[in-house]
Amino acid sequence: MTTTGAVGASLDRVDGPLKVRGAATYAGEWPVESPAYLYPLQAEIAAGRVAGIDADAAAAEPGVLCVITHLNAPKLDWPGDPEVAVLQSDEVAFRGQFIGAVVAESLEIARYAASLVRVNYEQRPHDAELRADRDDLHKPQHAAVFGSLPGDLQDGSPADSAMGDVEAALGTAAFTLDATYTTPINHHNPMEPHTVITTWTDDELTVRCSSQGVHWVSQLLARAFGVGQERIRVISPHVGGGFGSKAYPVSYATLALMGAQFVPGRPVKFALTRQQMFSLVGYRPAAIQRVRLGADSGGRLTAIAHDAVQQTARVKEYAEQTVVATRMLYAAPNRRTTTRVAALDLPVPTVMRAPGEATGMFAIESAMDELALACGLDPIEFRLRNEPGAHPESGKPFSSRDLVACLREGARRFGWQGRDPVPRRRRESGWLIGTGVAASIYPASRLPGSAAAIRVDAGGHYTVRIGAADLGTGTWTALTQIAADALGVAVEDVTLRIGDSTLPPASPAGHSTGINCWGTTIHAAADQLRDLLSGPIPPEGVEVTADMPGNPYLAQYEMYCFGAQFAEVHVREDTGEVRVPRLLGIFDAGRIINPKTARSQLVGGMVQGLSMALHEHSVVDPRFGHVVNNDLAGYHVAANADVGAVEVGFVGEPDLYINPMGSKGIGEVGIVGTAAAIANAVHHATGIRVRDLPITLDKLALFS
Repeated sequence: MTTTGAVGASLDRVDGPLKVRGAATYAGEWPVESPAYLYPLQAEIAAGRVAGIDADAAAAEPGVLCVITHLNAPKLDWPGDPEVAVLQSDEVAFRGQFIGAVVAESLEIARYAASLVRVNYEQRPHDAELRADRDDLHKPQHAAVFGSLPGDLQDGSPADSAMGDVEAALGTAAFTLDATYTTPINHHNPMEPHTVITTWTDDELTVRCSSQGVHWVSQLLARAFGVGQERIRVISPHVGGGFGSKAYPVSYATLALMGAQFVPGRPVKFALTRQQMFSLVGYRPAAIQRVRLGADSGGRLTAIAHDAVQQTARVKEYAEQTVVATRMLYAAPNRRTTTRVAALDLPVPTVMRAPGEATGMFAIESAMDELALACGLDPIEFRLRNEPGAHPESGKPFSSRDLVACLREGARRFGWQGRDPVPRRRRESGWLIGTGVAASIYPASRLPGSAAAIRVDAGGHYTVRIGAADLGTGTWTALTQIAADALGVAVEDVTLRIGDSTLPPASPAGHSTGINCWGTTIHAAADQLRDLLSGPIPPEGVEVTADMPGNPYLAQYEMYCFGAQFAEVHVREDTGEVRVPRLLGIFDAGRIINPKTARSQLVGGMVQGLSMALHEHSVVDPRFGHVVNNDLAGYHVAANADVGAVEVGFVGEPDLYINPMGSKGIGEVGIVGTAAAIANAVHHATGIRVRDLPITLDKLALFS
């Protein structure tokens, strides 16, 4: 195969010129003729039923086209999934649930008319409080990768695992730790709210939306409405951030399609407000994690126990793989992990960047820092002493694992050598200064269902078609580079088409699988095309389509991306204010397709981890079962003023066991470990161990 050096080059974004000119079309910007507008009705109780609805005043308002409730909504073929189906009964499962909608000539009319609808409820007692001592905790079927998935996309890890005798090992350990860590609900707040434009005609249902997988959405909606998937066209070439919220939850698209049924042939526009997103697009569930560690006198782990309790929704179970990272991170002969969930009367959680790993690694990497101090060891040295030679539970070798190199290179670049391990030793101008470290990991996985078509015309120009998604991550650019390299041509000779369900199918963007799956599939199509082009290109051109090939190494190796994160924090001694002037992440990510867009992804993940550590906290009022800080005025996400220098570096070699590019997914590993590194640095600065995120000044009792 002749390569062109396209892969590995720091190319500017292919879609960059469109975006800076405002010409990249996002979901709500499609020019459609004579659109109608939808505004939803939402439940104002946490549990019960709608006893009555009076929509007469709303329906009589000039400009109102229809009012939809469970009384007149179309009946769906798949009524049982609350993330897809809406208005199928009078039952209310959580506050903010869709209970109706108004469709009108303008958004203002629709919103005003919605305020005229009168709803009577029969309330039931509700439960919205997560506690580890609840007597109704239960073991989920599995710790999910994506939660509830259609068909063969379902996957997950066992909720529990065990090896050896943890209790006996803890009883004889020279050093032990028993600590509990908590993380609150974190809500999705991508820059682009969830938006959809739907049109219903006899021939086709068109859905222009913001989606992480157009074929996934078409599959879900086709199943719900009982139509062939080929009848639903989903279009989403540009997405303003997703992070998991635009993967599975599609109830807003279902509601908009219902609205379109009432005004056939006319487009219906529906954009969730920021406040509505807090009820309807999912969130990272709160978790309570107990970690127990034991080590011998030489600082080698003899026991690891990680027990997680997390919330789920009573109406639909979703459980994260919070403890899964602990199963592979460090060597220890005796180990146990468990997951238990509490079913609450709250909206359904969903995947959020590094679901499970982001939460679980805060706990285990904070615990490792605590035990290192107890053993009298440097935190990096403690991790190095417990590095496994193979997966500690499966026994399989890693396809590549350069975590040690990440830690050592990070220590060199960060200036770790000579660090005084004693907390609260360093002060400058009223600020306490500390540094911390944590490991990062994320699986190098794949999802089924991708195919790619490549056509070459007589002039030697190649068009690559695959229904992939670009969430702002750089897919337009990276796949163009992969195609050019696989075909042995210049980047300028390749045109990429993505984001449309009329294209060959593609797995959704999520779980850091996109480039692995889509790039592998494009490579397979390029191989087929080269085999056909033994001579001159015929005048009519040549086209091939290939499915994603299997990977024979999946059963032989454990495949992960690794990293080490370093944080410097400053804590104001008189107020407890925390600042993070420097973050450094060193990552073993295989072959880097585009260093520029890769750095952007990892910096974004680390900033989101900083936000998780210091700011993000959805506050649930258990009396009413809703989030009280349900907008960006009350729910703080990290802004420019909160972020100092963020540096990214790479180690390691291409991992050709994973895919023909030798790459690993990097969309999520950047957030994993950041919160622990910051928490460990806060302890180093202040001597106060904060085990409950976010780290706010009320938890830093510096005056005591």
